[in-house]
Amino acid sequence: MKALVLAERSETARALAAGARLMADDVVLVAIASLQVEEGTADKIVRIALPDGAVYDDAADTVISVFDAERPGLVLVEPTRRMKMIAGKLAVHTGTSVITDVMEFGVEGAKSLYFGGIAERVQKPTGEVAIYTVTADAFVDAEPSGANVTEDFAWVVPAKPLDLISSKPLEKSGTDLFKADIIVAAGRGFAEKDELDLARKLCEKIGAGLGCSRPLTEGVNWLPTEAYIGVSGVMLAPKVYVGAGISGQMQHMVGCNRAGTIFAINKDKNAPIFKQCDYGIVGDLKTILPELVASL
Repeated sequence: MKALVLAERSETARALAAGARLMADDVVLVAIASLQVEEGTADKIVRIALPDGAVYDDAADTVISVFDAERPGLVLVEPTRRMKMIAGKLAVHTGTSVITDVMEFGVEGAKSLYFGGIAERVQKPTGEVAIYTVTADAFVDAEPSGANVTEDFAWVVPAKPLDLISSKPLEKSGTDLFKADIIVAAGRGFAEKDELDLARKLCEKIGAGLGCSRPLTEGVNWLPTEAYIGVSGVMLAPKVYVGAGISGQMQHMVGCNRAGTIFAINKDKNAPIFKQCDYGIVGDLKTILPELVASL
């Protein structure tokens, strides 16, 4: 069987290619735009260059053409917003559906999340092609391989291209949360934007990345969208996770419940996060965080 890998980030591309190697004989990686690919990642690298004025999402039609040319039986997709859109269009083209938020693969099928992340189920593909969105940590013990034979694929002009009106660089959080062993996540317990400096000081002290719950990105825009952890944001498995001022709703916790150890800080002793953490501190984060920094 042949596998097709779709990813935006180099590290995830390599991890998904390693997972694909466990499930298929041939691994083809689609590299859109300027994606950097390390040596020995896949058997074949299909490069898709974005023409001037084209947006990333418009590559979907070209990806579909790559699929038709390669005829894979398996497609592994990094669960970013743009890749989810491309996966959806590919699924329509193939007459199948996407099995989303896969955590691991087993003999019985793919274990994934549903109902907003509050339940798990095991599924098998119903058609000839299986399309999964899956995070890199699903294949932690796998190693990629391949000759990286590179092919430049001709751009397919979409029937209804998106019109780019304007664009601006996204603010970066400074740390790649996918690489961080320790993550400090801020929630609505932070009443003012300046209070986030308390979390940043803890991050500096323990070498952590700063993440957050959805309201701090899509509500008040205090942090970039790449920092949002949850079922519709990023899903991580760090060694240590510190939730500060986060209530612990399932839609958020599904993004971090595979952490090795979870710490919680919240002034509400009845916050749901205390039922899911390993260690909890009931108290005002404006008092607790400075004390933690001073004691470390």
